[in-house]
Amino acid sequence: MLRDLLVRMSRSQKAAIIVAIDAFLVIAAFVGGNAMLTGSFPTVAILRASTPFLLTMVPAAIAVILYFDLHRMKLNSYELKGVIQTALMASVSGATGMLTSIVIGAGISPQLFVIFSMILLIASASARLVLREIVIRIYRQGKGLKRVLIYGAGRTGQQLAAALVTDIEVSPVAFVDDNPALHGLTISGLKVQSSKSIERLVETHRVDRIVLAMPSASEADKARIARQLSHLACEVHIMPSFAQMVMTDGHATATKPLDFSKLLGRNHLESELPGVSEAYKGKTVLVTGAGGSIGSELCRQIAMCQPRMLIMLDHSELLLYRIHRKLESLHCDAEIRAVLGSVCEPALVRQLFLDHDIDVVLHAAAYKHLPLLETNAVEGMRNNVIGTKVVADAARAHGAERFILISTDKAVRPTSALGVSKRLAEMLVQDLATRSTKTMFSMVRFGNVLGSSGSVIPLFQEQIARGGPVTVTHSDVTRYFMTVSEAVRLVLLAGSFARGGDVFVLDMGEPISIWQLARKMIRNAGFTVRDAANPQGDIEILFTGLRQGEKLREELLIGSDMLTTPHPKILRAQESHLSELEMANVLHELRRLIEDHDEQATIELANRWVETAKSGSGDKMVPATNSEKLLSN
Repeated sequence: MLRDLLVRMSRSQKAAIIVAIDAFLVIAAFVGGNAMLTGSFPTVAILRASTPFLLTMVPAAIAVILYFDLHRMKLNSYELKGVIQTALMASVSGATGMLTSIVIGAGISPQLFVIFSMILLIASASARLVLREIVIRIYRQGKGLKRVLIYGAGRTGQQLAAALVTDIEVSPVAFVDDNPALHGLTISGLKVQSSKSIERLVETHRVDRIVLAMPSASEADKARIARQLSHLACEVHIMPSFAQMVMTDGHATATKPLDFSKLLGRNHLESELPGVSEAYKGKTVLVTGAGGSIGSELCRQIAMCQPRMLIMLDHSELLLYRIHRKLESLHCDAEIRAVLGSVCEPALVRQLFLDHDIDVVLHAAAYKHLPLLETNAVEGMRNNVIGTKVVADAARAHGAERFILISTDKAVRPTSALGVSKRLAEMLVQDLATRSTKTMFSMVRFGNVLGSSGSVIPLFQEQIARGGPVTVTHSDVTRYFMTVSEAVRLVLLAGSFARGGDVFVLDMGEPISIWQLARKMIRNAGFTVRDAANPQGDIEILFTGLRQGEKLREELLIGSDMLTTPHPKILRAQESHLSELEMANVLHELRRLIEDHDEQATIELANRWVETAKSGSGDKMVPATNSEKLLSN
């Protein structure tokens, strides 16, 4: 009955009730302040003498309430900001009473108005909190509440708990977290307990759903948690990450069921194209750059394909240690080898092929941070071009079945040292494909990977956490985006049906505005954007100007010829490349310039042979005069 009454009441009626309650509390607080100051309840004469003060204090309080719309603030959203506004209302009302006392010469002690303001603040704030609890209980009557256990007491978990406290259909019962430092703490009214207590908590509280509030957790951590929860008789859902929100235009705000089949090692590639995992099953697979964003995910997904051996090569000790530890926690059947070293070391790479009879190479090792490579072009060329040459030559010499180069959209008509180096690496692989009788050389080109090292997502999150500003190079900048897991899955699928010389391009969907992405992330973090339209907003977006070598819009194709493949999101491009003689001369000259560390000449050489955005498009990639000049050296 009460629930029906609340539903029928208009917003203005509810607001009027709040104003009436506050007006009554002003009177009650003044009477209470008198009683506390004198030690006895005020007499009728004193109450009559108080009338002039109440006639000014009540309107003053109502004026502040109306100014801040405190009477229209939803009870569910009454938190710190509302309490501060209530405190201001109480202070203004008390100050008005004190001013009235001075004007009429009543000679009342200022202590009375200080006590009055404190009582009014406590009473008004408490009234709203009590009303919120009463309304929630009324709405919850007769409803079967879904009891939720939150796994993860970090920022995401805390925001989820704060939202659910006032929900009329869901009731959070506790936090669980793997961090011992949080155990025993109370957050948002919920106690944080060890993840070892999950079974007891599920049984004691009759938990209906466990929500993993850990959107940034690695796949290995999710797999470990999945094993822990898979036998429980309750639903297990996961909160979406920023990446998922961006890719779904902000509609991925609801939790989704946890995919146990994926996390527990049941091969997800088979659901895309049946039989595709046979390309990796029982094989010895080498992943270069194994510690990076793409490389580590390649290792994780390959491990699910039951290879005979997975060899991980990386020059970063820390990153290699991390991916090795994660794969060990998956307890996959494949033999895992972690090799510390650089792809630019021919002796090391040759020894790997001699010792392990490698079948498949996934070459993800590359320097990729655009601004750094602009000032370190020589090392970028050494790692991205010569490193690719070293690994590709070893794969061809030892008869590996497949070599797959991980490339980037920045290689298409590049404007940066990064893009030029990756395009040269592509042409190198294309050239080897024409001369290889056993090894099938191919490459997969795609755009930005959400959340990877150096991408805008972690940068924006860090800037938002610091309170801004969020830096965007240009308001018109757009980029193609794909989640790392989807990109890697498509890379492995493309590699399985490569025929040699293929340039695979992933369908990245529509390009996303970086400016709009920044605005969305600010809003998703619970803040408002500060701009000309909203000068009182929380976080400003600052435009810094395009960096050297940066494009407004990236491309995925050099030409326009595209062929389909067995998968709708993987296309095969038809692109020209250098001849064997031209490629040999480019590499010979490039090696010499790298050894001399002649940065300017290295850049000029690369730009002569790569079709850049400035040089325009055309079938012939290198002018004849440049070719003749280089061949004469």
